[in-house]
Amino acid sequence: MLNLAANALCRRLLEDRDRLRVGVVREPGGATIIDCGIAARGGLEAGRALAEVCLAGLGQVNFVPGDPAVAAGPWVQVRTDAPVLACMASQYAGWAIQQEKFFAMGSGPMRAAAAKEPLFEKINYREQTNTAVGVLETRKIPPKAVCQQVAQSCNVPLDRLTLLAAPTASQAGGVQVVARSVETALHKLLELGFDLSRIDSGYGIAPLPPVARNDLAAIGRTNDAVLYGAQVTLWVRGDDESLEAIGPRVPSSASADSGAPFAEIFARYGGDFYKIDPLLFSPAEVTLMNLDTGRTFRYGATRPDLLARSFQD
Repeated sequence: MLNLAANALCRRLLEDRDRLRVGVVREPGGATIIDCGIAARGGLEAGRALAEVCLAGLGQVNFVPGDPAVAAGPWVQVRTDAPVLACMASQYAGWAIQQEKFFAMGSGPMRAAAAKEPLFEKINYREQTNTAVGVLETRKIPPKAVCQQVAQSCNVPLDRLTLLAAPTASQAGGVQVVARSVETALHKLLELGFDLSRIDSGYGIAPLPPVARNDLAAIGRTNDAVLYGAQVTLWVRGDDESLEAIGPRVPSSASADSGAPFAEIFARYGGDFYKIDPLLFSPAEVTLMNLDTGRTFRYGATRPDLLARSFQD
């Protein structure tokens, strides 16, 4: 069960909270809130732990050297042998949580407990659980009313809900967003009508951008890290012909909106996220390795020029 696995990771995270520099907010009978970068300092290791909770323990996240000709500094590596469950049923930020003045994008295995998104019909997965774990991309600690709303949607008692929170413009928040390289490739394939059950494993790396001055700028940088820097490899099964047909459509460069830093694209559409081509959100490079035929197909290219512009703005 995704939520039970994530809950075990949360317990270990709390045991190590001083080293990870995370804070905890608890009310009697209420939800557990783990602050990874709002009032708490957080850091790189908090971000790595946050990303692995978001993957429900079905993926591993590390910091690795990348190609300095593409982007200097550390890169975020993610790998999984359960890509559909880890990335689609858990990690994908598909739950917009809004109540009065509070807003956050929700991800993590709590989504599989609520299972309100059409995506869960497509992947034929949901779970019943007595505990729920979610990750919120936000600058505010979720109030009790929001926690109650989430717990009710997941059909769990309020005191069995754990929410981890970090703003995009923080070390931990930046890491957990950039760790979505494989997830963006799978979501793009799903939108293109590809059968995700053909995918056995996934591996991706993307450059970790500098922490931006505010969350809006951070959204631009973290998106650019994936759109123009991420390199993803998927191990798949089945025929080669379908891979050759769909492969060129997977990288971000296949979108008409590609070719400018995300902040500029966002401004072009008047700050309306939903006017941007949804097929833009995918890695810069995608490699498909066919386990049945032994052939490899590679599509797309990184854009060091756009990354340099984005990371220096």
